This record gives sequence, C-alpha cells and structure tokens, in this order.
Amino acid sequence: MLLRQVIGNVFRRLRRERGITLRELAELAQVSVPYLSEIERGRKEPSSEILAAICRALDLELTDLLTEVQFDLATAVRSTLPVRLQTAAIRVEESAPRRITSSPRAYSGSADAFCLVA
Repeated sequence: MLLRQVIGNVFRRLRRERGITLRELAELAQVSVPYLSEIERGRKEPSSEILAAICRALDLELTDLLTEVQFDLATAVRSTLPVRLQTAAIRVEESAPRRITSSPRAYSGSADAFCLVA
C-alpha cells in the first residue's frame, strides 16, 4: 500500500465522518473537486501545501492527520502478514545468552528456533 493511498483514505473517512461533501471540502481547501477526488482515491500525491489546506478545511492538525495515517498504515501492514506472523513472534538464538525478539521481521530464516505466542 502506498502512502498516498493511506492519506487519501484518511481524508475521505474524516470528510465523511464530518458530513462534508467532496465539493464542500474542495471549496474550503481551495482545490478543484477532480484534484481532491484524485487525492482521496490515492492517485495523486498531494504537496505539503495541499495537505495543510485540506487539514485546515477539516479543522484537523497535521499531527492528527499523521497519527491517523500511521495507525491505518500499521493496520494495513499487519493485515498483509501471514496469519502465523500476526501474533507476537519470538526468536530464540541458539547462542547463550538467549535473546528474545518480539518483531516478526527479526526472523532471518536461519536454523534458529521460531515460536509464536498466541
């Protein structure tokens, strides 16, 4: 999933939650309706100026937008992992002392033991 798609999804969700039409938001943000539509569909990568204008129009701080984007992006990444990796993965190295890692990406595919915690 691309960052522009996540940003577009967040803008669309927040616009709908506020009961604002695409045309109303475009007018408030001073962007064209087709361009805003392209942003919401993840087809256009908005500049920082456009992001700021849309955030202002939605009465949203840029930090709040980024928090929403971070959450949605993390959720999207987790949903694409195989089921066996969605739970906390523990990697136990054969060498002493043992080190436990909770990240599924830490698994290198070597002969190390690999366990899942449900």
